[in-house]
Parts: sequence; C-alpha cells; structure tokens
Amino acid sequence: MPYQTLATSQTPALIIYLLDVSASMSMPLADKRRTDVVTDALAAALRQMVFRSTKGRRIFPRYRMAIYAYSEKVFDVLGGIKTVAEVARLGVPELAPMATTDTAKGLRYVEKLLQAELGNLQSMPAPVVCHMTDGIFTGEDPEPISQRIMQMQVPDGHVLMTNIFISDELPEGSGLDSRRWPGITDQTALSPEKYLSKLRRMSSKIPESYRTMMAESGYQLQPGAYMLLPGANPELVAMGFQIASATPVQTR
Repeated sequence: MPYQTLATSQTPALIIYLLDVSASMSMPLADKRRTDVVTDALAAALRQMVFRSTKGRRIFPRYRMAIYAYSEKVFDVLGGIKTVAEVARLGVPELAPMATTDTAKGLRYVEKLLQAELGNLQSMPAPVVCHMTDGIFTGEDPEPISQRIMQMQVPDGHVLMTNIFISDELPEGSGLDSRRWPGITDQTALSPEKYLSKLRRMSSKIPESYRTMMAESGYQLQPGAYMLLPGANPELVAMGFQIASATPVQTR
C-alpha cells in the first residue's frame, strides 16, 4: 500500500511550504490579516509536528521543512531544508505582503528542489507540497508544473500536493465547522472556469493513511477528498496546514 512509510529519525518526511505573499494577503480574513492567519496556521502545524517528534525532552528529526514565499519573486525563507527541531528554534517567520502572484515561478522553485532531493528520498515518506494562495495567478499557467510535481514519486508514492485557497470563491458546505467538513471530491460542484476548479486539478487526493491521521484529530474528511481547502475561515486554513503534515509517524 502506498503512503505507509513512517516519519522517523532515519526516514524523515519532507514538507515544502509555498506561500503566496502578494498584496492581497494584507486583506482581512475574519478579524485578522490573511498573512497573520497563515502565520498562525503554520505555527500550529509546526507545534503539531514538534509534538509528534518529541520523546521525553528531545525533538527527533522526523520532519524536514522548506518554506518558499512568492510574489513577483521567490524567497527561500529558511535558507534551505531544515529539520523540525531547527525550525522550532528559529520560529515561524513573519510574512510581508508584496505585489503580484507568480504561482508558476514559485512552483518551479519547488520542482527544482524536489529534482535535487528525490534521489535521497527513496526510503522516506512521499514528499508533500503545501501551497497557499489567495488569488488568481499572474504570468505563466502553473497547472502543468503542478502536474509534473505530482508525477514525481518515490517507492512510498507520488509527491502529494495540498492547496489552500483563501477566497470568496467557495463551494457549498465550506461554511461548516471545519471538524465536520467532508472535503472537496470529484462530485463537488465547482464552476469549470473558476480558479478553485483549476486548483482541484492541481491537488492530490488524500491518502487513506493521512485521512486516518486527520480522523484521529477529530476531522471528518471523506474518502476520495482532495487535499484542497477553501480558506473560508481561519479554521479551514489551519486544517489545510494540518493535512500537509499528517504523514504517519513512528509511535512515540
């Protein structure tokens, strides 16, 4: 069965965060700026990874992380791949909104990183890419790059793509409490010309092992749901970051 390799100190999971920091990220979501909601959600996901990696007082390197922020340029926020313990010491960086939304450029950086790393990941869990955006892209179409990324694979399975979309363009049921939200499936009605429909094509379906981890945290995603979260509220944004870090881990 794919996606069964445990995240351990010897076989750490790689999670790559790709974060849109375009100007619209300064707009509000609930009672905060969108950038602040994303920072809070990323910090919560990091705390969860630290918890899953801690035995006694020691944080084991069960996760490795890279963070790219993009607008018209791409910024390597952590300066390369870091272990979960290193990121915990550094803390979650502040995100400063900038200008446009060149999603293709950001994904190309992710693709190059994966091309460089894939040979070293053959015994590891399949890597996860977590992309957060709040607007339609400018420039080149990002979908072909996303498709290429999802075709990359290791023995554990293909690279997983998660998309979190903060927008008013939301499917029916997105206003539900995040714990009861069933997710977006092939049967979810989305307008073909809308960006959310495109992001569904750019997202992986959640593996059953990940769905089980989410269920243990109280979420009710149904089988066949895509790793695609409409950011209707801060809770759904946080849920998207939780999905990306739901790699099965070694029993503590």
